[in-house]
Amino acid sequence: MIQYIKTGKPAQERKEINQQVIVTVENILADIETRGWEAIRDYSTKFDKWNPTSFKLTQAEIQACIDSLTAQDIEDIQFAQTQIKRFAQIQMMGLRDVEVETLPGVILGHKNIPMNRVGAYVPGGKYPLLASAHMGILTAKVAGVKHVIACAPPYEGKPAAAIVAAQHLAGADEIYVLGGIQAVALMALGAEADADNDAVIAVDMLVGPGNAYVAEAKRQLFGRVGIDLLAGPTETMVICDDTVDSELVAVDLLGQAEHGPNSPVVCITNSKKIAEELPAQIENVLKRLNTRDIASVAWQDYGEIILCDTKEEMLAESERICSEHVQIMTDDDDYFFKNMTNYGALFLGARTNVSYGDKVIGTNHTLPTKRAGRYTGGLWVGKFIKTHSYQRILTDEASVMIGEYCSRLCNLEHFAGHQEQADIRVRRLKK
Repeated sequence: MIQYIKTGKPAQERKEINQQVIVTVENILADIETRGWEAIRDYSTKFDKWNPTSFKLTQAEIQACIDSLTAQDIEDIQFAQTQIKRFAQIQMMGLRDVEVETLPGVILGHKNIPMNRVGAYVPGGKYPLLASAHMGILTAKVAGVKHVIACAPPYEGKPAAAIVAAQHLAGADEIYVLGGIQAVALMALGAEADADNDAVIAVDMLVGPGNAYVAEAKRQLFGRVGIDLLAGPTETMVICDDTVDSELVAVDLLGQAEHGPNSPVVCITNSKKIAEELPAQIENVLKRLNTRDIASVAWQDYGEIILCDTKEEMLAESERICSEHVQIMTDDDDYFFKNMTNYGALFLGARTNVSYGDKVIGTNHTLPTKRAGRYTGGLWVGKFIKTHSYQRILTDEASVMIGEYCSRLCNLEHFAGHQEQADIRVRRLKK
């Protein structure tokens, strides 16, 4: 039997909040499309208190950010980027062009072609999340993307030096200090030049995580440009049993709850002991986190404890919820690994955790949220690749053979023009 020990905000209340976000984003995107840089400047001033002469950083400004970091800072950024780059290169090895003669004289194939222009968003309003620079920019460059525009909001009233360094080292071609809806709009819609800012050419795809407003802006812009996936707000789930203790579970939940006050965190367990101890343990761990003001709200409003009797019930609940991050700490992790189908990324065993994946281990941390893991995985080099098919017919005989089939099939569909495309070749080439 499944018991819901703690639940978050009711679904209807969440829906109403989401509707407010939708309307806000619609209005801001429409204004930016109409007024361009003027609107972008207004929203940057309003939301981030950031109103520079130019939003694009010069090479000198980029270098100043890099120079402000310690040698250890740079080494750590480069270590993380090495891991992300290595895994992305390994993933690229799984993508290949194909060409095959499927019938005598009939050649079919596909080519993998990287996108030309990508916009990479790096969230950084509350925290300078430099890891997102590795995940978006570096992965795009490994895939072969020609031009990457990078945007991140200011941090404490100035460019976030660590983010700028990570963006530059990852290979960004243009770096803008700009956040939120206005940044996403700039990259997706482009902008004509004004007195202080150069023209921006619209990108082909937007990538990167963000808050609810950034995620919604990407959703509304999808179609005009591609998007990687709906990534944000952050979600995490811990599936556990008595092989771990409630303190570890609390730490792993709150480690993601600190992303924002609307970040869902869920514990699914078959341990009555953990289910009973966890609320108090959450309070104990919060005391030692300086992000407690945010994490505590996320736990209060979006935290859940689900007590199950069996592994099968735990699996069913995890599949229903379809969380972005799923940490599994049980005596049979492989059961979940083999049977789970709905999630963003898995973290198997107590030795690893979501933070490793977020920051340094090498997998990409831009992952599907809002149950999107039912139909897509996370960001990887393949997201930047377009697979285009082509065909070639080498002989008259092959064209006639395919044409005769095609003609009859077009006739079944009453497509006279399509049929004539086939028939004219049959008439001219048939011996």
